Amino acid sequence: MKAGIVGLPNVGKSTLFNALTNVGALAANYPFATIDPNVGVVPIPDPRLDIIQSYVKTQKIIPAALELVDIAGLVRGASKGEGKGNAFLGHIKDVDAIIQVVRCFEKAPGGEDITHVDGTVDPIRDIETIELELILADLQTCENALPKAQRNTRGGDRDAIARVKVLEKIIPALEEGKPARSVEFADPEHQRAVRMLSLITTKPILYIANVSDDDPNGEGELAQRVKAHAESVGSEMVPVCARIESELSELDDEDKAEMLADMGMEEPALASLARAAYRLLGYQSYYTAGEKEVRAWTVPIGCKAPQAAGVIHTDFEKGFIRVECYSVDDLIEHESEKAIKEAGKLRIEGKEYTMQDADVCHFLFSR
Repeated sequence: MKAGIVGLPNVGKSTLFNALTNVGALAANYPFATIDPNVGVVPIPDPRLDIIQSYVKTQKIIPAALELVDIAGLVRGASKGEGKGNAFLGHIKDVDAIIQVVRCFEKAPGGEDITHVDGTVDPIRDIETIELELILADLQTCENALPKAQRNTRGGDRDAIARVKVLEKIIPALEEGKPARSVEFADPEHQRAVRMLSLITTKPILYIANVSDDDPNGEGELAQRVKAHAESVGSEMVPVCARIESELSELDDEDKAEMLADMGMEEPALASLARAAYRLLGYQSYYTAGEKEVRAWTVPIGCKAPQAAGVIHTDFEKGFIRVECYSVDDLIEHESEKAIKEAGKLRIEGKEYTMQDADVCHFLFSR
């Protein structure tokens, strides 16, 4: 699961990115924490892993991960070469979702004035500015792709024919200032053609309201405006105070819990962000548990068992025979895999089984 963080200058994007990717103790059992200076892999908090580990003793816990990419170069006019111009395109095209950080504070902690790039704080204007730059970037991509696709249709190329039909519907929408995701296609060939274009505005977007430390839960007027906008486009808003998250990332568990209580917060922003990202992308988790490790794996809702096995290793999908599974709730009720089996709760499922959230699985496959 990979998300790109975007935002205008001075909205707290880099502070938030650094806080979220400074995972500290969470990363102790994770195989990597940072890929390069602008990419971080963040373990997703998941209490069900601790529940499983309390009954199935393992050497380590490996959570699912959210890969965050700090996308640079977005200012007004970026699609025309302003700022870092289109340098952001290569990074943002590879992500599954876009997380837009929006400034929802007037002054920084301590009363320090941080000048907004547009002179005043207006989160909806900022959202519209970013979206327009992404739309213009997509429009340029589509206009460049159309002539080549039209030439290739002369030889009867089915992929080119589908691409032309898709482009001829998407380009007018982009010209009207609408994102590509607003154009729907029922034909599977057309849907595939859209995916092959790798357009930025087909990606789902999640909004982070970067709030002041006296409004950590985003109840203020600016954050609520972002929430209303998010709901109007079928998305979500997650309130985050980048300064608080930066401080929390430096604390041990005990001090972190105390600070959260003092701030009137139930959990760090990462947990809320991860859940919102899961909902946005239509993902769920299943688990594997053994002597070496208990691990969370991310799959799309509706995923079949062989494809879920393939997330672990492609050989598991190719040679899939069956999956033995039970739920985390079964484990809580019966307290061991042996007791689950004796109670008749261990399920044997085949290739058509649709994975359920919180399944604990043993896959059987042939080599």
